[in-house]
Amino acid sequence: MKAVGSNIIVKPKPVSNKKTEGGLVLSVKDREDIRYTEANVVSVSDQVEVVKQGDAIYYDRHSGHKIEINDEQYTVIKLQDVVVLL
Repeated sequence: MKAVGSNIIVKPKPVSNKKTEGGLVLSVKDREDIRYTEANVVSVSDQVEVVKQGDAIYYDRHSGHKIEINDEQYTVIKLQDVVVLL
């Protein structure tokens, strides 16, 4: 699969429960105030130069749309939705 235009195809990392330093376990629902999601870049279009395939990024979780290919779920986002490149 290949992204076109200024699109990037990403695979969001699964979000699990997180334990705080004090031992409190925060469920995924308790973390809804976190706006950005970590993901791995699966495909970038030829127009995107900064982000490369295989990069880890953070993007706005409210952006883009989800697609399913071969029983795998991906998210298609625009370059402008990327906020951090790891």
